[in-house]
Amino acid sequence: MRPSLLDPLFASVTSLAGVGPKVGELIAKIVPADISDREARAGDLLFTLPHSVIDRRNRPGIAYGAEGAIVTLDVRIDRHQPPPRGNKSVPYRVFAHDDTGEIALTFFHANNAWLEKSMPVGEKMVVSGKMEWFNGRPSMVHPDHIARADEAENLPLVEPVYPMTAGLSAKVLRRAIGQALARVPEMPEWLDADVARRQSFPPFAEALKRLHNPADPIDISPDSASWRRLAYDEFLAGQVSLALVRAKVRRLSGRPLTGDGRIVAALRNALPYKLTNSQEQALAEINADLAEPERMLRLLQGDVGSGKTVVALMAMGRAAEAGRQAALMAPTEILARQHFATIAPLAEAAGLKSAVLTGREKGRERAEILAGLESGEIDLVLGTHALFQESVRFRDLGLAIVDEQHRFGVHQRLAITAKGDAPDMLVMTATPIPRTLVLTAFGDMEVSKLTEKPAGRQPIRTVTLPLERLDELIGRISDAVADGQKVYWICPLVEESEEVELMAAEERFASLQPMFGDAVGLVHGRMKGVDKDAAMRAFKDGEARILIATTVIEVGVDVPDATIIVIEHAERFGLAQLHQLRGRVGRGSKASTCVLLYQAPLGETAARRLSVMRETEDGFLISEEDLKLRGEGELLGTRQSGTPGFQVARIDTHADLLEIARDDARLILSRDPDLQSERGEAVRILLYLFGRDEAVRLLRAG
Repeated sequence: MRPSLLDPLFASVTSLAGVGPKVGELIAKIVPADISDREARAGDLLFTLPHSVIDRRNRPGIAYGAEGAIVTLDVRIDRHQPPPRGNKSVPYRVFAHDDTGEIALTFFHANNAWLEKSMPVGEKMVVSGKMEWFNGRPSMVHPDHIARADEAENLPLVEPVYPMTAGLSAKVLRRAIGQALARVPEMPEWLDADVARRQSFPPFAEALKRLHNPADPIDISPDSASWRRLAYDEFLAGQVSLALVRAKVRRLSGRPLTGDGRIVAALRNALPYKLTNSQEQALAEINADLAEPERMLRLLQGDVGSGKTVVALMAMGRAAEAGRQAALMAPTEILARQHFATIAPLAEAAGLKSAVLTGREKGRERAEILAGLESGEIDLVLGTHALFQESVRFRDLGLAIVDEQHRFGVHQRLAITAKGDAPDMLVMTATPIPRTLVLTAFGDMEVSKLTEKPAGRQPIRTVTLPLERLDELIGRISDAVADGQKVYWICPLVEESEEVELMAAEERFASLQPMFGDAVGLVHGRMKGVDKDAAMRAFKDGEARILIATTVIEVGVDVPDATIIVIEHAERFGLAQLHQLRGRVGRGSKASTCVLLYQAPLGETAARRLSVMRETEDGFLISEEDLKLRGEGELLGTRQSGTPGFQVARIDTHADLLEIARDDARLILSRDPDLQSERGEAVRILLYLFGRDEAVRLLRAG
């Protein structure tokens, strides 16, 4: 159960004064938590941090207020000048002076009675706002703050500026945040005293107050002690919850998977090539894990085209030798079928029976596969998340492999491991992930890296080209097609959308068809599975020579004789995605080219991305650059999936705190695995605060 002291923070934002359902919906758009499935809560406002401040400490006097500057003035009110009757276009002016000169405070569509009452003639006032000068005369239009001199100490001199959305006023948001802060209860300290002292962390409530009521612009910097304190809290919550998931996974203690080497030898013999050194190294690490009684939880990182699938197949062969079944789960149907096309013939040569299971298998075919899995007749199954469904039962699942990990959340990983008696787990990703991100997304996973490309692969030449030179490019493509080459042409969107005027896949298809006729194919995400397969097959078999596609072909599609990839509007793609797409070529023995077509002029970040692509093919280097350019949420695909994007912490700024949080989480759980101690109880509060209640439920489920 959630500790009752947190109830005020878990109440809906509409429980705050001045926040109705409409304002509540607007607030939900700007809070950093991912809350698509619930309404915004008061506590979400605590972590909606200011991105800048308005500094009102500048008090130059009227005559010395610079044009456009935000100033605070001490004035005496002289006279009011309402607009002539019936003429609403003329503003209401209030004239005031100080020792240096006179100023007109200007109000459009004003409430005359309110202005007369709030600024009586002869009264000393403090006003703050933006200075404007017309024909040598100063004015201030709609001052931001007006207060009597004796109440001026309540004026916020350094005012935080928050992320906004249309329709939400800054005043309403600030008031709501102030109320949320007032609800923060007295909480026990969950930080280790040494860590807090070494890092000069203030207490939790004080850190929040300082960030929302800054006394100086420096207070809201992500490098400030207050921000770092909250970032550490968030990292600690993440690391404790990942460690609890791991402990749960480990607690279902595994069984050693060992065999006589027969099947693995048969698989090796069926391969038309030798494994690379890094494939051998990764296999040795995986086999060592499989032989242990503890469950394996390993991440296999390999750049595009480095041969992860074959390593996975060898591991599946090892499971089959031990008399167990293996499942490989891919994020898309295209990819699941492609893995099947690669693996099935090799498995058959080694005497293994394999099957593919996606949402498309229906009726009798599906029933036969399900029966084969339950009886153990099927050794290896490849599929999409259809493998999670209730109806899928294994006789004895020994190894679960998840491909393209960052598209699956932690819960899905647990769901597939629940299918067997504590199966070993191998996670594969073609997006090399920097070490810091491995920690945030997977906790303390063992990592194997494939760093070489298979023998005979040629480097890919990458060129950038402005869209103005499109005709020239089409001429070159025409020569390449005449020479028997195959070309991918990637477009960012399926059809015209008003906001983004991009050349869409269907338009590009229509523009190239008159020149190339049936040699042009089209595949995009809205097509039916069968039509997608047909288009891919025509390209693979060479009936189509140019395949126009949206990014559905990003992951794992394998046409070894495709040698050119054109990526249109490359400036709109992230680095990792460009790198993934580029990896669709250069898979055979011929030299390949990647053409990045961009719309000039390029912004700074886009220009940097394209130049990184020209400079290197090293996925690990690219992922580090991507992290610098985009931040972690984008890189892990968290904007779409269930992995942790952060509310407060920023990986690029706070990476040094991550390792400390990981070690601290280990220590907490080694001493107090059920979080029953005094500090353990405090850590439970922390988990709830940062939305990691899943982890608390795991504790209860044991």
